[in-house]
Amino acid sequence: MSKKMNDSNSKLAIAVVGLGNIGKFAIEAVQASEDMYCAGVVRRQAKEGERLNDFDLPVVDAIEKLGHVDVALLCVPSRQVRAQAEFYLAKGINTVDSFDIHEDILELKTSLTEVAQKHGKVAVVASGWDPGTDSMMRAMMLIMAPKGITSTNFGPGMSMGHSVAAKSIPGVKDALSMTIPLGTGIHRRMVYIELDDGANESEVIRAIKADSYFSTSETHIKVVDDINALKDMGHGVQMLHKGVSGATHNQQFMFDMRINNPALTSQIMVSAARASVRQQAGAYTMIEIPPVDYLAGCRSDWIKKLV
Repeated sequence: MSKKMNDSNSKLAIAVVGLGNIGKFAIEAVQASEDMYCAGVVRRQAKEGERLNDFDLPVVDAIEKLGHVDVALLCVPSRQVRAQAEFYLAKGINTVDSFDIHEDILELKTSLTEVAQKHGKVAVVASGWDPGTDSMMRAMMLIMAPKGITSTNFGPGMSMGHSVAAKSIPGVKDALSMTIPLGTGIHRRMVYIELDDGANESEVIRAIKADSYFSTSETHIKVVDDINALKDMGHGVQMLHKGVSGATHNQQFMFDMRINNPALTSQIMVSAARASVRQQAGAYTMIEIPPVDYLAGCRSDWIKKLV
């Protein structure tokens, strides 16, 4: 465990990289935490002397301008995570991201493990709620009933990763992707887009459906006049596992939640930042880290409270 976590008079210095939906909620979550503080925000387009008035924090274009930083919260689109994590790890700063491209997580973790170990730092990969804490719930269900089937049904709600992916398509001014559960882990994507002037609607729709975020799902796209009139950051998940404990069948467990998507994602990232300074150098997914390491305070106190 690092010296900082043993010293009750010191707090972890956290930098928020990016200021989209997750970045703003991440600042709130850091400031609500007893064992850390927000050193400031890093944005490429920051102006000299800029401050974030709502939080009275410095906004800089280079993390060095914030002084000492223990952990960088990478509040950036998934496709930017690898480069950003490599950059900050090489500067001797732990990183936490909410990478959500499930099929690429193991490869990203493997790649960042080498970088993190080289620089003696820690990267926590895919630390949102799914992947992330939902992954931990699936693991817990398998601990209780190793055989069986787990289905995860998302929504209905706004998917931030899919919305960002749709918005990145040339010709799209703004986008909202809704995840609609059809049952047994099958989902429909309802994508609402606001087009740039002169954009070719048919070409934009083809490009969205060809994107890897959408190409494997039933996807419906509608052009609208104003995305802001549709936005609702609510989301949710219902997870069901029906399986076997030893030789006993019909064991059934359910986990259900209804959430504000970016607020929960950012809170989990902040908890993962705390856990990052308690690990040996390397890259980790959330299921590889002891749950108690995400909690503020003394491990023995949590054992007394929770065990």
